[in-house]
Amino acid sequence: MAEKIGGHRILVTGSLAWDQIMEFGGNFKDHILPDKAHVISISFLVEKLKKQRGGCSANIAYSLALLGEKPAILAAAGNDFADYRAWLEGQGVDCRAVKVFADELTASCFITTDMVNNQIVGFFPGAMRKAGELSLTKDLQGDKPVLAIVSPDDPAAMLRHARECRETKLPYLYDPSFQVTAMDGKTLLEGCRGAKALLMNDYEMAVLQEKTKLTDNEVLDLAELIIVTFGEKGSEIRRKGKDVVKIPPAKVGKVVDPTGAGDAYRAGFVSGLVSGYSLESSGRMGSIAAVYVVEQHGPQQHAYTRVDFLKRYQDNFGAAPS
Repeated sequence: MAEKIGGHRILVTGSLAWDQIMEFGGNFKDHILPDKAHVISISFLVEKLKKQRGGCSANIAYSLALLGEKPAILAAAGNDFADYRAWLEGQGVDCRAVKVFADELTASCFITTDMVNNQIVGFFPGAMRKAGELSLTKDLQGDKPVLAIVSPDDPAAMLRHARECRETKLPYLYDPSFQVTAMDGKTLLEGCRGAKALLMNDYEMAVLQEKTKLTDNEVLDLAELIIVTFGEKGSEIRRKGKDVVKIPPAKVGKVVDPTGAGDAYRAGFVSGLVSGYSLESSGRMGSIAAVYVVEQHGPQQHAYTRVDFLKRYQDNFGAAPS
């Protein structure tokens, strides 16, 4: 029911970043010579450039706040974070556990997207390299959250925060995302084991399985829920010994920029999960939250009320989440 959505304290750990988002008017594959990939040297003339607020923890927390939740961020920021902090707090995000390192800049992500939504990304970690100094047990202020989301961050920080969730018996969703390329199999396994849920896209899942040497069935032993997203093809939720829950994609008005859609999906899914909705409804909430982002430039440019969100959910799936 609509009145069940929102009001839960949810902790989000992960990166805080400024996003430099660029649009390339062609297709990357038309400019990359396969037989010269070993000596690649290429420049793309981009048509648009925007500086946006980003970082996985803030992206997720922003959408959680739109859904009426009470998100708190545990993350490392640099000396250029003051305006960003003020803006997040104005949206209802608790930033008391964000630590500013005065000798560092906030992380920066440089994203170039082509006409078919392929992306080339460069990431400068900045203050994020010190995120491992932050602790759930020492730095988090306020009431204990009902669930944590351990999203992409410095790998040492992700490992520490997953361990602390297990030690304090705080259910957590583990979201290695693009950091699967930076972690070895042992580190990935330690972060995943014991999680309430493990969430990544199909490519990232393939990388995890390659590094851990786990079969499809063995992956199901890592967490209670395994959520795999497939972009515009939807997502699915897998559980040991149970049927796969297929989640259809929501209808998109116009695809503008996919950056941050995965983070919004996580927010929608988690909001449904902590509200006690079914896995199918929670996954569908993820789908709805994601399309709001796809239709805008940047991961925190969308906005909606709870009424707007529920109407769009019903327009896509025929009934309110339950």
